[in-house]
Amino acid sequence: MNDIIQSLFDRKSMRVYLEKKIPDEAKALILESAIQAPSAGNQLMYTILDITNKELLKKLSVSCDNQPFIADAAMALIFCADYQKWIDTFSLVEDTPRKPGVGELLLACNDALIAAQNSVVAAESLGIGSCYIGDIMEKFEYHKELLNLPQYVFPVTMLVFGYPIEKQKRRPKPNRFAKKYIVHENTYHRLDENSLRTMFEERAALSPKTSFDFEKWVQAFYRRKFDSDFSKEMTRSVGLYIEEFTKD
Repeated sequence: MNDIIQSLFDRKSMRVYLEKKIPDEAKALILESAIQAPSAGNQLMYTILDITNKELLKKLSVSCDNQPFIADAAMALIFCADYQKWIDTFSLVEDTPRKPGVGELLLACNDALIAAQNSVVAAESLGIGSCYIGDIMEKFEYHKELLNLPQYVFPVTMLVFGYPIEKQKRRPKPNRFAKKYIVHENTYHRLDENSLRTMFEERAALSPKTSFDFEKWVQAFYRRKFDSDFSKEMTRSVGLYIEEFTKD
């Protein structure tokens, strides 16, 4: 496989970094690569917040699930779905432009996430690791004020970048589900109980040193992720962003 595809296979989340500055040239390339991402109608319905203020990084490290490595980030970007600049533009030539709705919000989220992934791939090619921080979607009231977000702007994801320590680079990448469970031909095929169990068991078998009990694993994952306080807060907060975005 070529170098680009190999980097996609190799890339994994990095959370421990060297105390090493990212050169300005590398940062500029990462940002320009993000902007080169595909965008619906070439609208670029996103804004990237380049977080350079150390006090702000400290606050975000606390508000985003108390993750200290965020505070020490060599580079941190928040990708925001942004329809504010478009509705402001329309208002310059239209007396009463239509209010944007959930369709515009989701399309803007697509734009933002595609740009974010472009930045991840670019960073990887430069030997710079990254980690997505979905917790930025939580704490609607706090983050909205902290980042000065207007009505039609939603922080979709945050990315932390840095040069990973050697141990992080050697850490095995978590195994993915087999392609047959992820790629459905033509239409959606709902997995039955046997398929679901097999899907998890086959992935676990790729790490033979780890014993796997389906019931125990799913129960633990349910409590740790889906039924956790942070997951419930994310749902509450995103609901408020949608309500704010769609209000008259």
